[in-house]
Amino acid sequence: MYVTPEQIQAANKANVESLLAVANAQFSAFEKLANISANAFKSVFEDSIANTRALLGAKDVQEFVSLQNAFAQPAIEKAIAYSKSVYGVATETNGELSKVAERRVAEWNENFVSLLDKVSKNAPAGSDVAVAAVKSMLAAGNAAYDNFTKVTKQATEIAEANVAAATETVKGLAKAKKAA
Repeated sequence: MYVTPEQIQAANKANVESLLAVANAQFSAFEKLANISANAFKSVFEDSIANTRALLGAKDVQEFVSLQNAFAQPAIEKAIAYSKSVYGVATETNGELSKVAERRVAEWNENFVSLLDKVSKNAPAGSDVAVAAVKSMLAAGNAAYDNFTKVTKQATEIAEANVAAATETVKGLAKAKKAA
């Protein structure tokens, strides 16, 4: 049983493709985050200029205070929107990276099972038990990985629900404060 140059080339190609997929996902996430941040900073800068002009035009202290209170709600909403956008990019990137990892694990398992089948054909008599034990351990590992993936997805869904609930709570508090 020898490793052929074609097998080495295929393995290297798969590794490079995985690396490129990860790099592409990371670059895409970086680009999205940079755009989100640039837009947020631009908006904050423009709002600051407009708010300063409005405050400088205030005729008395009461108008000054009411203007400041009026500026708070949009600022909170923009901060929430920014946080949601960043969280969305992080969640999307995590999903893409998980898919890459799942594909690599599936390929590795397939290659390992293929290797075990080849070894078992050339193995001495009586080694069937050892090969079966390795296959059983591999199946148990795959089951554990699948369970871990399911638990991670459930935790992500719970975290997303908590973020949505927290966002709604903050919005509700801001509106209640504004109404009071």
